[in-house]
Amino acid sequence: MPKPKSFTLKELAKVTDSTLFGDKNCVVDNLSTIENSSKSSITFLSNNKYASLLASSNAAAVIVNKDFKEDDSFNYLKTDDPYLTYAKISNLFAEDDEIKIPFIHESSVISDKASIHDDVYIGPNVYVGPNCKIEKNVIIHSNCSLVKDVSISSNTIVQNGTVLGSDGFGFAPSKDGYVKIKQLGKLKIGKNVEIGANCTIDRGAIDDTEIHDGVILDNLVHIAHNVIIGENSAIAASCAIAGSTRIGKNFQMGGLSGVLGHLDVCDNVTVGAHTLITKNITKPG
Repeated sequence: MPKPKSFTLKELAKVTDSTLFGDKNCVVDNLSTIENSSKSSITFLSNNKYASLLASSNAAAVIVNKDFKEDDSFNYLKTDDPYLTYAKISNLFAEDDEIKIPFIHESSVISDKASIHDDVYIGPNVYVGPNCKIEKNVIIHSNCSLVKDVSISSNTIVQNGTVLGSDGFGFAPSKDGYVKIKQLGKLKIGKNVEIGANCTIDRGAIDDTEIHDGVILDNLVHIAHNVIIGENSAIAASCAIAGSTRIGKNFQMGGLSGVLGHLDVCDNVTVGAHTLITKNITKPG
């Protein structure tokens, strides 16, 4: 069993650019919630509704906002953004990834018409279809399918079971039933994107579906054909965006929400959970 990682508060303050109040030589060996902390834990307070839990916490140190009034109960790391500092420290405590680049699992199936950079990770049972292009440092976890005409830019992560470049939902009604519309567009995914588990993103019908740089998608998100998602947008689990909708930069969308098709949403819009957008949004907020 690997030895637990440990850090002095002085080390953590330096790494996270935080201000330390208390014992700089205090050693912590785990990151915990406030209520489940031990005497060697560091925890964080990013939402004041949990402040009352500190009274019964055993933590050695707490990450708090710069305007928090410290006392002698704990050691403190004070920062502009406790949640961001928590995120940075979580990376320090994480076990070393087994993912090593380059690596392509022997069970993966890759079309001879696909183009793949030498420095990628492709996990077990991944399918990469024709006319797909995968750039440097892309990680594709197990059981994913890149159906066809998918390009993925550098430093992007695709989590397990996701399907990219699938057929969009295009059918023309006729007196004899529905006539399938062939999906002739592509799916373009930018840099530094993370796509959660079991997501589906369709390639375009004629124009392309586009996921721009820095977008993060939670699990079970569906993006339909010809949708454009602007840079640094974040979409929580079980959301769906219908076809040909254009989303601006910095869009944030709570879980179980949806956007109807053929709409325009401007930059810097935040949508709460369980919301359905039925018309254009032209003002940030």
